[in-house]
Amino acid sequence: MRNTQGTFSFLPDLTDDQISAQIQYCLDKDWAVGVEYCYDPHPRNIYWDMWGNPMFDLKDPKGVMMELADCRKVHGEAYIRLNAFDNTRAVESVTLSFIVNRPKVEPRIRMTRQEVDGRSIRYTHEIAH
Repeated sequence: MRNTQGTFSFLPDLTDDQISAQIQYCLDKDWAVGVEYCYDPHPRNIYWDMWGNPMFDLKDPKGVMMELADCRKVHGEAYIRLNAFDNTRAVESVTLSFIVNRPKVEPRIRMTRQEVDGRSIRYTHEIAH
């Protein structure tokens, strides 16, 4: 099962050249780029670990690509994503986020739907490895 979180998640995996082009797009808009990784792809797991701090004032995507390469060396079997932050309004909010690394075997997430009390519906998620 393919994890479909973030931008581009329904497309085939991006090559490093395509990733670099997306980073350049972010840098051209003066967005800061950060690298995060996670071993638990549950849809409600919004707390991914940061690989260093977001990189401000970069002009060349090579800086981000070097950090991505280092993160891949250490966490090659994790999900790794890039986040772009637009801080032009003095608010660091994620403007763009996409997965750039996946484990060789992705865990399956099974969703169960249960009708409860009247017309309410309860969903539960289970990760099967």
